[in-house]
Amino acid sequence: MIEILNPTELARAKATGALVADILYACKDRSGVGTNLLEIDQWAATMIKEAGAQSCYVDYAPSFGRGPFGRYICTAVNDAVLHGMPHDYTLADGDLLTLDLAVSLGGVAADSAISFVVGESRPAESVAMISTTERALGAGIAAAGPGARIGDISHAIGSVLSAAGYPINTEFGGHGIGSTMHQDPHIANTGRPGRGYRLRPGLLLALEPWVMADTDELVTDADGWTLRSATGCRTAHSEHTIAITGDGAEILTLPTRAR
Repeated sequence: MIEILNPTELARAKATGALVADILYACKDRSGVGTNLLEIDQWAATMIKEAGAQSCYVDYAPSFGRGPFGRYICTAVNDAVLHGMPHDYTLADGDLLTLDLAVSLGGVAADSAISFVVGESRPAESVAMISTTERALGAGIAAAGPGARIGDISHAIGSVLSAAGYPINTEFGGHGIGSTMHQDPHIANTGRPGRGYRLRPGLLLALEPWVMADTDELVTDADGWTLRSATGCRTAHSEHTIAITGDGAEILTLPTRAR
């Protein structure tokens, strides 16, 4: 299903996007050496409930997971990259942490992810990988606009990732979003320009470049959800929800302090 939002729904989407971003960055600001992943999940749960929003994760039970997920935020550490289930793990200096969050507010969902290094250490490879996903996300957003096609976004993202030397997995990628978290169209992180669905104003998309340092192969953790690099290498993931407008693309998942 592909939804096109009307102006009232788009206004709700903007509010949802701001909430998602504010929760993500509040969790980032509070996370440090010694923080337990279950603490982060509890912070997210409290902020979602206080905002009168609904988690898109806690009852989520798709075919690719051992559902329901049962947590409020995804926390992926080091070799984990997607669907990281919070568990009893205490963050250490130099850990690469990805926080991924989707909530619904007023009947419209938004989805975003950020990666960062915990503590004082700054491993050069990790910093470079995070930067690459952020640059790829920016390229994908720049390629999105009325009349463009999904393949244009995929090509823009993939060009940045490939130029940096990262293998690209196309099994999981970006997606449409609206009244539910995951909708068509699928947005692979590499592709051919000029192909696929033509973008229209009112369309919401979640773009999410993610990479693993030296492989494109994923393995599923024993929890049935967390996806890790097959080689144990580090990973990074950046994501924004955007709205296609008459002029281009508007990022909805910027924190209030950045607006």
